[in-house]
Amino acid sequence: MGSVLLSAPAGCCSISCWTRVLCTYPSNPRTPKPPFYLIRSLVNAPVASMAYNKELAAAKKAASLAARLCQKVQKAIMQSDVLSKSDKSPVTVADYGSQAVVSFVLERELPSESFSLVAEEDSVDLRKEEAQETLQRITKLVNETLASDGTYNASSLSAEDVLAAIDSGKSEGGPHGRHWVLDPIDGTKGFLRGDQYAIALALLDVGKVVLGVLACPNLSLVPIGSHDRPSSHDKVGSLFFSKIGAGTEMQSLDGSSPPIKVHVSATENPEEASFFESFEAAHSLHDLSSSIAKKLGVKAPPVRIDSQAKYGALSRGDGAIYLRFPHKGYREKIWDHAAGSIVVTEAGGVVTDAAGNALDFSKGKYLDLDTGIIVTNAKLMPLLLKAVRESLDEKTSSL
Repeated sequence: MGSVLLSAPAGCCSISCWTRVLCTYPSNPRTPKPPFYLIRSLVNAPVASMAYNKELAAAKKAASLAARLCQKVQKAIMQSDVLSKSDKSPVTVADYGSQAVVSFVLERELPSESFSLVAEEDSVDLRKEEAQETLQRITKLVNETLASDGTYNASSLSAEDVLAAIDSGKSEGGPHGRHWVLDPIDGTKGFLRGDQYAIALALLDVGKVVLGVLACPNLSLVPIGSHDRPSSHDKVGSLFFSKIGAGTEMQSLDGSSPPIKVHVSATENPEEASFFESFEAAHSLHDLSSSIAKKLGVKAPPVRIDSQAKYGALSRGDGAIYLRFPHKGYREKIWDHAAGSIVVTEAGGVVTDAAGNALDFSKGKYLDLDTGIIVTNAKLMPLLLKAVRESLDEKTSSL
């Protein structure tokens, strides 16, 4: 009877769908319990489909406006002959500016709700004397961005207003109440190179991710191939958004195209699967990913791109697997995965740690997990977990 669990409709994400499937599972205590990735929506979704509508609308607006600010800064970087690519000041301006915009928009759009934001930045360095010129640049950019939307008629924000908006991100998160989770620029090295980056925004409710938005300014609306640079004919700028129990949709970042439902790859044959990994070798163990891919029989070379844009691309089936194995001692932060994880799971995918456990976003700013993060569809996950275990065992025994 356990096989009935695997016969649920591909991409089924609704509570009722999984309830029907799980009700057929035998109650014999000797029968092994179904693995996490087959019951994730029951674990994560105690809410009706109409919930979080206004929050999702606010999140889409906030992330899109933050992306507009970041695009302006990146364009200046690419056009400048003066700035060195090792100069971090432009990304500093964009990082802080993005966080200030998201904080302002969420508080303005959801005025009746208590506001808690877990985010990467705070204003300590910006309050130093030597940072005053940078702070003025950020304040100017934030005001220009908000004015460009046309819906905020308030007078310009002061530098102190911007600092306060940035410091709204000091929450620690946790298992109680609601907390927004933001990475204002995920993929800063990609941002500086002119490549992929994302504004990643999610909402936690009692420790569970209930919605997520990924604004990916440089990700084409058409599937990516073996590289991440779109052709000049492709529409560039993708917005992915998900709400628990409602699936994942994608639209153009500028709103010029209507949303479409997306779904992860349905491939069952690992030889036909392609996989994503971090562009920077410093962010993930490429050798370990290569060993896992070899055990699976994956023939295609890895697609290496920056940021949670990988989650977005995977959610629409550009690839079938995402592997992330940070170097020893690194602790994953919740803002690096909260939005991306729900974008993939609501598109029918599965996100776990290397042992097949659910990612737990209820413990504060950090994810306590086993070794790494793996993402694929439900059909490939058992094979992927086996290859991961074998590769990790071999790596351990060789030390």
